[in-house]
Amino acid sequence: MSHSVIVSGPPAVGKTTLALALAKKFGLRHVSGGDVLKELATDDTAADPGTDWWDRKEGMDFLERRMADGSFDRKVDDHLIKLFNGGAVVITSYTLPWLVEGGTKIWLAGSHKSSAQRMRARDSIEQDEAHTITQKRYDYNVRLYKSLYGIDFGADLSVFDCIIETDALDADEVIEIATRAMEARI
Repeated sequence: MSHSVIVSGPPAVGKTTLALALAKKFGLRHVSGGDVLKELATDDTAADPGTDWWDRKEGMDFLERRMADGSFDRKVDDHLIKLFNGGAVVITSYTLPWLVEGGTKIWLAGSHKSSAQRMRARDSIEQDEAHTITQKRYDYNVRLYKSLYGIDFGADLSVFDCIIETDALDADEVIEIATRAMEARI
């Protein structure tokens, strides 16, 4: 299959879970925009990025650096655009849906409360801390992507082919809805 897919949405909404499932089901490669950005951020350090890197102090500090220097994000987005245009890939990305044409673009919607519950379970942290982190990351993304690209992240969903409200669904239900959306487009 040469079709490319982008999964986007707020932090800790289930993007990676869905992207991995779609990649497996349709025989596509999976690329995480967050992992590419994380590699760029930790490339010259001895830091262990780990799966919860964005939620720790190092990841939060890097959010501040990104606000001051958009070159990190632009470099990652340029790389992801090339991968997307090459086809046969599922990419998780906050910005890519607004930067490319074609493929299938899926938005996972969910409340900060639900995202915080996912993060709490995934990273074994307190609910209040998880809520603070998800809210901060979301707010930073909104400001950063507005300043870099003029994107109204989380507000302008007109570029998406499929919008899935995840709060009342489990992962299997989200995967099933996204699978049907993919099958209708290929």
